[in-house]
Amino acid sequence: GLAGRHSRTSRLLYDVFPRHIADALRDGRKVEPEHHDVVTIFFSDIVGFTDLACTMEPHQVSSMLDRLYSQFDKLSDEMGVFKVETIGDAYMAVANLVEDQRTDHARRVAVFAARAIKAANLTLIDEDHPSRGCVQIRAGFHSGPVVSNVVGTRNPRYCLFGDVVNTASRMESTSQANRIHCSAQAALHLRTQAPDVCLSSRGRIFIKGKGDMETFWVEVPDSSSAPAPVVEPGDGV
Repeated sequence: GLAGRHSRTSRLLYDVFPRHIADALRDGRKVEPEHHDVVTIFFSDIVGFTDLACTMEPHQVSSMLDRLYSQFDKLSDEMGVFKVETIGDAYMAVANLVEDQRTDHARRVAVFAARAIKAANLTLIDEDHPSRGCVQIRAGFHSGPVVSNVVGTRNPRYCLFGDVVNTASRMESTSQANRIHCSAQAALHLRTQAPDVCLSSRGRIFIKGKGDMETFWVEVPDSSSAPAPVVEPGDGV
């Protein structure tokens, strides 16, 4: 009935938007833009996706993405990383945006990235033809300030704005299969937040729109890939 539909709509609202934003939308209040001093933004995409999509039926592509992103969504819950959106084969998530994670936002994203790569490597491209193998992704992230806001009224979207978003996306597009690539800024945070994570300089590489930037490959030891302890608000974070 109507009550059931309302409850489903409400649940969806709280799945897609941060709690305080969902509250405002539910109550019909205007949502104001919010500035965030430092967040870590993650992007991934599927290696060879365009070629895969050309050789598969649409329902097979959607099945692959659904199975993959269901795994990523589960990991994002476990790691306390907020999923912003998916665009085609690209997955975008962020830490230290919705919850106060200033002491470990880069660590959370690095571990999330490592676990996402493992999950992808266990996800069949085509369940009907297992010989096609499993999904490979490339991952990248960057840290810095952003502004968040809800855009649109008919189908409102929670969006992040700022150069940090573009740079995070560039870290992903210049990454390689099954590897995690990050900026020098993100590496700085990682060094203090996760000393056990191995960072190796890639040297200076050309990043479109940015010029030459020093970037890093990230390797997360298996021991660090365990789920993070859930920190409740007010636990001294």
